[in-house]
Amino acid sequence: MRHSRRSIRLHGYDYLRVGVYFVTVCARNRECLFGDVVDGQMVLDDSGRTVMNVWLNTPELRPNVALDKFVVMPTHIHGIVIISERGRGVLQYAPTGPRSPSQTIGAILRGFKSATTKQINELRNTPGAKVLQRNYYEHIIRNDEELNRAREYIANNPAQWETDRENPNVVA
Repeated sequence: MRHSRRSIRLHGYDYLRVGVYFVTVCARNRECLFGDVVDGQMVLDDSGRTVMNVWLNTPELRPNVALDKFVVMPTHIHGIVIISERGRGVLQYAPTGPRSPSQTIGAILRGFKSATTKQINELRNTPGAKVLQRNYYEHIIRNDEELNRAREYIANNPAQWETDRENPNVVA
C-alpha cells in the first residue's frame, strides 16, 4: 500500500523565493511541554527555554533569515520568519529571485525542529524521543496588514490561552 499525505502548502507558490511567513510548530500530540501560562503570561520551563534559544539562534545559522515577533506557548511556537536576499530584517512581500532549496521555509523549520528535538532529548535524557509534530503550519504574509495581524495574534496568544483550541484543557 502506498501512503500519501495531503500537502498543506499553497499550491502553485514558489517556495524557492524570498518571503515572509507566519509559522506554527506544535509539540507532538500537542502536549504541554514548554511551560505554563500564568495570569496571561507565558512562563517557560527548561524545554521552553530550549525552544526559544534554538529559535533565536536561527539567524546566526542562516544569514538570509530574520525573525520578527514570536511566542513559545505550552504546546506550540508561533513566529514570523523573514527570508530575504540579504537577511537581517529586509521585508519583501513580493517574491524576487530564486533561492537554494536549503534556504526555503521548509528547510529552515526542519533545521529548527531537528536542533530543538536533539537539545530537549539531551535535557530530558530521552534519546530518540519525538518531541515535535511531524509537520508545521505556515501562512505566507503578503502585505503590512497581514504582518500586523500576525504580530497582534502572537502578542495576544498567552492572554487568550484559556480559550485557545491548542490548550488541551479547553473543552470544545
